[in-house]
Amino acid sequence: SFLVINLFITQVLKNEYYINKVLQLTQTITYGSTAPRGRIYDRNHRLIVDNTPIKVITYKKPSGITTKEEIEISYKLANMIDINYSKLHITNLKEFWMVNNSKEINSRITEVEWNMLNERKITIEEINKLKLERVKEEDLNKYNELDKKAAYIYYLMNSGYSYAEKNIKSKDVTDYEYAIVSENIDNLKGINTKLDWEREYLYGNVFRSILGNVGSISYEERQNYISNGYSLNDRVGISYLEYQYESILKGNKNKYQVLGDGTHKLIEAGTRGNDIVLTIDIELQKKVEEIIIDELLKTKSEPNTEYYNRSFVIITDPNSGEIISMAGKQIVKTDDGYEFYDYTPGIVTSPVVVGSSVKGASHIVGYNTGALKIGEIRYDTCIKIAATPKKCSWRQLGRINDIDALRYSANVYQFFTAINVGGGVYKQDEPLNINTSAFQTYRSTFAEFGLGVKTGIDLPIESLGYKGTSTLSGHLLDFAIGQYDTYTPIQLSQYISTLANGGYRVQPYLLKSAYAPSENKLTNLIYETKPTVLNTLNTKKEYIDRVKEGFKSVMTPGGTGSGYIDNNFKPAGKTGTSQSYIDTDLDGVVD
Repeated sequence: SFLVINLFITQVLKNEYYINKVLQLTQTITYGSTAPRGRIYDRNHRLIVDNTPIKVITYKKPSGITTKEEIEISYKLANMIDINYSKLHITNLKEFWMVNNSKEINSRITEVEWNMLNERKITIEEINKLKLERVKEEDLNKYNELDKKAAYIYYLMNSGYSYAEKNIKSKDVTDYEYAIVSENIDNLKGINTKLDWEREYLYGNVFRSILGNVGSISYEERQNYISNGYSLNDRVGISYLEYQYESILKGNKNKYQVLGDGTHKLIEAGTRGNDIVLTIDIELQKKVEEIIIDELLKTKSEPNTEYYNRSFVIITDPNSGEIISMAGKQIVKTDDGYEFYDYTPGIVTSPVVVGSSVKGASHIVGYNTGALKIGEIRYDTCIKIAATPKKCSWRQLGRINDIDALRYSANVYQFFTAINVGGGVYKQDEPLNINTSAFQTYRSTFAEFGLGVKTGIDLPIESLGYKGTSTLSGHLLDFAIGQYDTYTPIQLSQYISTLANGGYRVQPYLLKSAYAPSENKLTNLIYETKPTVLNTLNTKKEYIDRVKEGFKSVMTPGGTGSGYIDNNFKPAGKTGTSQSYIDTDLDGVVD
């Protein structure tokens, strides 16, 4: 009865289920080559990155093919296509000679050496090394250009994993080469022709480094990709946005069933990857990059700019975190003038001493702890701590309040705030003792602004910056004026945005939205980034408003930022000049 019931379930009730199960277990499934990736657009839906079709000649090692057959194919192909063999190493040429002259090369191994191999005193790798060493120069001199082309093709056919598809020629394949190889496929076992794709950058080098690159799967990440259904010969995003949004941009490959006669039946057509829209305005980005280069050139014509070599610009929406433009350029002096290099990644990877730019955050520390009162007047003149040089503002500013301290970028005003935060008492030319917990008080508030912590930008790499370890009293004073810890430009951007929007630290981002692939306009929205508030400033609105007022005064006549921006735009901001140190001759000593 038990057997009958189960047979009835299997053969009648679940008949279709088990038929499909048998098909799944017996049919062989294979996939086509990497499908085209999704397109990349700017915030106004201007196309930035597309795919362009290219003709490719490939080789995939068939089962049972012999070395002799592969050599014959390499010569046939060498007669059909023009291939640059400049990357053919002498070792590859020697190996090609060896497979063509196996008896001769074996005869150059002595009987004693063969016996040593049999007795396991040496390995087969050592024998092969001896063979390579005994290929003579006159052996190779007999090879003409056709032989060298065939040798290079043979090398390409056998490089990498044996089961992987190899590109024999993927650049500049002519229509004639594509046609003649296609016509002779039956005589070229394992050789095939196909239309592939490569990335096309419609704005050239504009924003190029952050867009990222596509390449082969690295050795370190192979297991991760294999576990996610990739083949080892797939092309993937290997840096910045291409890497960050690989899961969105990657296409779906053609799916084939291998039939009994060895032919393939398409059972699922591949699709291009999903398209992404960035927060970047590419036309603004282009203009910003041009302006940076222009300003770099102008500045290098001024005195005392020997060590000045780069500039960064970031434009964001402080309320949402959208990055509308981010650019960095480096200038290098050459014999013919100057050359410029893209340095945009430095916005997230190059911490610097930022100087007085941080004084808005320092004011908030003072207000929060009671070390500074709104409207407090102090006399700004140099101070002197025992056994240390004088510490001054850029000029003696006299009687100033907290707004003036920002407007004129007073150092001494901040020093007294820091002394108060640390519970110290200043006396001319005497030691200064402070509570070292003041360092943590400052760093905690600075972190609320995004200074000294990761901003959360959607890129695969972001530097934190350097945190000083000394707790000397003088270093707390340096910290308060931005002369101790270091911060990245993106951290500065998050800091100023947090002030501008009223006290919300918003995560900066570059991905605005994603759309399903379509040949028409972007219509099928599948994802949209929403602003993310990472934290709220632990302070009072009146304190934020007071710093804002000070930052507006910076840009007015008399302020350190006066004249840089037309006052019709109602600008607000903070200047900062750091004292930095450099090792000019790379001998490990700051000079």
